[in-house]
Amino acid sequence: MSSGCPVSAIGRWLLSPLCPATKYLFRRVFRVEVSGFENIPSGPCIVASNHRSHLDPPVLNSVFPEPLRFLAKEELFRVPIIGRLLPHMGAIPVRRGSGDLEVLELAIELMHYGCKIGIFPEGTRANPGEFLKPKLGIGLLAVKSHKPVLPVYIEGTDKVFPRHAKLPKPGHPIRVVIGKAKVYSEEDSPRGYRIVATDIMESIKELARA
Repeated sequence: MSSGCPVSAIGRWLLSPLCPATKYLFRRVFRVEVSGFENIPSGPCIVASNHRSHLDPPVLNSVFPEPLRFLAKEELFRVPIIGRLLPHMGAIPVRRGSGDLEVLELAIELMHYGCKIGIFPEGTRANPGEFLKPKLGIGLLAVKSHKPVLPVYIEGTDKVFPRHAKLPKPGHPIRVVIGKAKVYSEEDSPRGYRIVATDIMESIKELARA
């Protein structure tokens, strides 16, 4: 395994140096409370979280010591300014509704180099207080990569940055609960992917009751 997760020149010289201070400020401004820091693996893993707000990715990145590589819908890459920065922040474009095996293969390759991959098993934002049925992709990625899956539960982002809001409004606390990582060895088949995806989603739901 390589000694580090590859980053672009812009990501290395501009974004990375800003990370520690930016993460600390972000957590203070948005009142992010975290439990389970000790469960974060030192090496590559799949960070699987529930998803209820556009604020979820930056909240997760403010918590983890190194930047996560997110599987992000390709429409975000067409947004002015943000779209240009996403590749340098390690985001991987995914075509919504497609299997996009090439993206999953890239995610596995990045983990080989030591990256942590962030993914939302539900595929899209759920309504406040709800969970959606997980997509097969998270199960496929977990089975084929043989890497630990770290379940994470996020609560409160849908109140700070609701679905139809144009900008977030800090005030309500955000809770992040990090569970224990698990490696899956189910059969390499659609049935195995579904079993794993369901188990990962159930692990996230259990953290909501913690």
